[in-house]
Amino acid sequence: WGLLLLVAALALEQTAAARCPAPCVCDNLHAHVLCLNGSLTAIPTTIPQLTKKLNLRGNSFTVIPAGAFLATPYLTHLDLQRCKVERLEEGAFRGLGRLVYLNLASNGIAFLYQESLDGLSSLQQLILEGNRIEEIQPGAFGHLGSLTVLDLRANALVYLPDMVFQGLQVLRWLRLSHNTLHVLGSEAFAALPALRRLSLDHNELQALPGEALARLDGATRLDLGHNPITYVAEEALAMASLKHLFLDHASLQDVAPDAFAHSPQLRTLDLRENQLQGLPPLVGAGGLVRVSLAGNPLLCSCLLRPFHDWLARVRVQAEGACAAPPALRGRPLDSLRPPEMRCSRPQLPPSSAVPLGQPRAASSGQCPQGCTCSPDFRHGSCENRDLQEIPRGFPRDTRLLDLRRNAFRMVPPGAFPGLKELVSLHLQSCSIGALHPGALWGLESLVYLYLTNNRLSTLVATAFEGAPQLAYLDLDHNAFVSLPAGAFQLLPNLISLHLQHNAIGELAEGDLVGAGGLRWLYLAGNAIRRIAPAALAPTKMLEKLHLEGNHLVEVPTAALRGLPTLSELKLSQNPIKHMGDGVFLPVASSLQHLYLDNMGLERICPGAFAGLGPKIRSLYLESNKMSNIPDMSNFTGLEILNLRDVPFHCDCQLLPLRRWIDKLNLRVGATCGSPAEAQGLKVKLSTTFQTCPGWGQGKAGGASPDKTKAASKPSEKKRLGKSPARGFKKSRA
Repeated sequence: WGLLLLVAALALEQTAAARCPAPCVCDNLHAHVLCLNGSLTAIPTTIPQLTKKLNLRGNSFTVIPAGAFLATPYLTHLDLQRCKVERLEEGAFRGLGRLVYLNLASNGIAFLYQESLDGLSSLQQLILEGNRIEEIQPGAFGHLGSLTVLDLRANALVYLPDMVFQGLQVLRWLRLSHNTLHVLGSEAFAALPALRRLSLDHNELQALPGEALARLDGATRLDLGHNPITYVAEEALAMASLKHLFLDHASLQDVAPDAFAHSPQLRTLDLRENQLQGLPPLVGAGGLVRVSLAGNPLLCSCLLRPFHDWLARVRVQAEGACAAPPALRGRPLDSLRPPEMRCSRPQLPPSSAVPLGQPRAASSGQCPQGCTCSPDFRHGSCENRDLQEIPRGFPRDTRLLDLRRNAFRMVPPGAFPGLKELVSLHLQSCSIGALHPGALWGLESLVYLYLTNNRLSTLVATAFEGAPQLAYLDLDHNAFVSLPAGAFQLLPNLISLHLQHNAIGELAEGDLVGAGGLRWLYLAGNAIRRIAPAALAPTKMLEKLHLEGNHLVEVPTAALRGLPTLSELKLSQNPIKHMGDGVFLPVASSLQHLYLDNMGLERICPGAFAGLGPKIRSLYLESNKMSNIPDMSNFTGLEILNLRDVPFHCDCQLLPLRRWIDKLNLRVGATCGSPAEAQGLKVKLSTTFQTCPGWGQGKAGGASPDKTKAASKPSEKKRLGKSPARGFKKSRA
């Protein structure tokens, strides 16, 4: 019997070896198959069924089709690095219920859809590093209940929406380094109960995303280095289990004394290579063991003495060396003695020396009572102090002033005397109803002004007098019913204007006079019904125009004239039912991103997209009511086309679109709404086109309509066996 078993095993091995596809190498003893750096353009179909590890690195697949690995159900490891993959079709990995490791690094994948990763119920590690992922659809990871490591490094992510990682119940390490993230939804990490490590380093975060991070009760390590964060505010980080925080190589100029008061388990704090001249004693961080301040311009004067004393008292090891004064330059912090840390300010009495990060008394003239001033760091804060008047007396070299969540009601003339170096002013949620003339007088260095969530309904140009460098103005969530005409004529450097979620009903001529340098105009969520033909004329440098969620009933073609650099236009969620010929001609030479989704659009004229062509990179038409769309064969530069939830009438008039979709290397989500026999089917799968004249022309191998029809029956049957709603709703461009 033993001899028979040996012969059978040898025969089985020889049979398996015979099935090893060229140019692959098969190790049947260990069930490994390697097809490295070859010229494969499709997944081999003759790989031995019992293969456990499959390495296809360095081939050229472009698309991973549905069911590509159904013939190898025992796979546990799959490597698809550097395979030029651009798209994962729905169900690409179905049947791989045993797979624990999937490497898709260094490909060209731009989007992840809800069903891209179906069937991977046992997957533990997913590597997507070095792709072009710009957007992750919520639910994309919903079927990966066993995943412990998700690597999304070096992609093009800018924004993380709420619940984007829903379903990853056992994920322990999320790697988001080397993206361009600058906005995180407050619930972005809400569905990650087991996460222990989060890597957000090398992004574009300008502030600590405290609200989003507060959802991570179990995380012990947080990497935030190499982000342009300038200030860590009071109680900014509330992570109950956090032990290791990395904020190295940022732009930190100040850290509030109680910044980490709600992270009681913090052990190591890495602040290397910032712009810190010192730190205050860190309240509530009694468990801290090590603080690294190497590479900071530490000022080892009497102002640093409280921090130095605190280090000794709580026995925290500190790394770093003095940059000043000259007598102490190069001295390690732990070698200093308190008498050496003197203040060389003979013109000030000793009582003026105030510890770093601590509020000064009002009598000193250096900081209002109850506020926190860090003159050496140039920051001041009176956030949420229930103040009814804007305080005065901040240090003259203050660069950032945080006055959020008070009850000022109005900003009087000359409210900020002596603050010529102020760059950023935060007045959000202060119940402000009036910005008086001269309110910003003297703020000659002001660049950022935040007035979100107030009660402003009007503005006068003289309110901005004296602040000519203002570039970013945020007026979202106020009470404007019209654009404050001429209010921006004293702001020649205005780049970005936010007026979202007000009640503006019209853009009139003269509203934007003087805003010649404006590049980004955000007007979403208003009630705009009309845009005067000359309303946007002053903004000849405009690049982004966001008008989604308004009451426009037609494309404002006349208003788009004279905008030669407009690259992004959002008209989503406007009640535009009909789109006439040539409506985008004024911006056809510059437009790259066009949003026309969720409008109830019923008809697009054949010439509606006249002039648009290779420059268009993304076109969003999902969730509309038209049954056909114009010829877009010259849209050769498309990277995104979304036709989801559009009830196409799949008859012979739609045949040109069907053929064009076949040629696209894109996922468009186009679905038939009629006739009845095609309802719910993908346009690509519908057989209603097979009776059209010329159907067989251009088909692979010159197949006749009858042969094509016969060949397509199994696909049709399989598709009809599914819930049409499932395939319809989850398709995404």
